[in-house]
Amino acid sequence: MDLYPLVAAVQEAAPAANNQGLALLGAGLGAGLAAIGAGIGIGRIGGQAVEAMARQPEMAARVQTGALILAAFIEGVALFGIVIAFLIQGKITF
Repeated sequence: MDLYPLVAAVQEAAPAANNQGLALLGAGLGAGLAAIGAGIGIGRIGGQAVEAMARQPEMAARVQTGALILAAFIEGVALFGIVIAFLIQGKITF
């Protein structure tokens, strides 16, 4: 999907001096990308942790602990990104 037609449509809908539409588009894209990135990251951590536990079962406890800590960090970064996107959206007044 090409993003330029969507940006062009937002620019045509709003006056040239008013970039509120672009700010809302950016906030929506930011929240979406933060959620998608977190999902991909946690999925990769889970897959690699399972593979590591299958290769070395005696290290399963340490791998699981590390995977849970990394998943928590990724969730924190994703939550931060979504909150920032909502704050950008909240600054827009019509």
